[in-house]
Amino acid sequence: MHVSPTDLVFSIYYPVLAAIGVPANLAVIVILSRGRCGLSKCITSYLVSMAVTDLLVMITAVILNRIAGIYFPFSFLSITPVCSLRIALNYAIVDCSVWLTVAFTFDRFLAICCQKLKIKYCTEKTAARVIGILALVSCLKYTFLYFIYKPLYIINNIPWFCRIKSIFYTSPAWVAYQWIHHILTPYLPFILILLLNALTVRHILMASKVRRRLRAHSNGEKQSDPEMESRRKSIVLLFCISGSFILLYLPFLINFLYIRIANISYFSGSNFNESNFILQESGYMLQLLCSCVNPFIYAGTQSKFREELKNGVKYPLSLIVNLLK
Repeated sequence: MHVSPTDLVFSIYYPVLAAIGVPANLAVIVILSRGRCGLSKCITSYLVSMAVTDLLVMITAVILNRIAGIYFPFSFLSITPVCSLRIALNYAIVDCSVWLTVAFTFDRFLAICCQKLKIKYCTEKTAARVIGILALVSCLKYTFLYFIYKPLYIINNIPWFCRIKSIFYTSPAWVAYQWIHHILTPYLPFILILLLNALTVRHILMASKVRRRLRAHSNGEKQSDPEMESRRKSIVLLFCISGSFILLYLPFLINFLYIRIANISYFSGSNFNESNFILQESGYMLQLLCSCVNPFIYAGTQSKFREELKNGVKYPLSLIVNLLK
């Protein structure tokens, strides 16, 4: 049986992504939930919720969709009702993950740039409300997708796989829905994250310049600034999370614009070696990778997170050593 290089890449990439992403996000949920990383409860709430949605992306989009489609194409997951539900669920979870990144970015923008609003809005209770609303809206928004698919084959009266109904491409309502869907996720979040980060950087530069002048007049330029140091880790965390999102989603955004401008369609059974198809799939691969990188960002930027992670790894090892003794 001939296997194309692209098929081989997919068959290796997605299992590796799941093998790394699932335990990494589980570790983040456990470590951050313990509240020992020196982060505020508000930040912790957003980071835990982002880790939960990233874990769900790994389970639904990577394992149940990509890996199951590659290795078990005729499992019960390919029956049309289950297939439709799986696709709608994938979209809802990815949408929630994207908007949680926006919510976290906005929360940090308020905390850094708007001190008066910080006291009122940057709280654990507000974070819980925002997370709940985003999850509910994402689920409601993609409920309609369940109804746009029909069976690709019917074998022994069992509908298999999902094919988009032709009305999805011809009905003005569905065309408008598709455009709104892509504008809301991920174009609007992409723009909002860029804008909020630009405003945050501008505020930081202006505030740093003012504080340096004040401290130069009072204590001398070489004196350390504890307040700025305490903000630094939060700012680095924010920019790393936002930056990874922008970089990994950029190919997906460019590909969607290219498809619309060039009027390209992808159909079942298209040649996997076509450059257009490879471009599209590369965008999806990087989009899913975005749900795997945050744990490594936390480990690289947060010393207390690294310490908790080391303790978590050492604990079962010490138990094994004690049992062997």
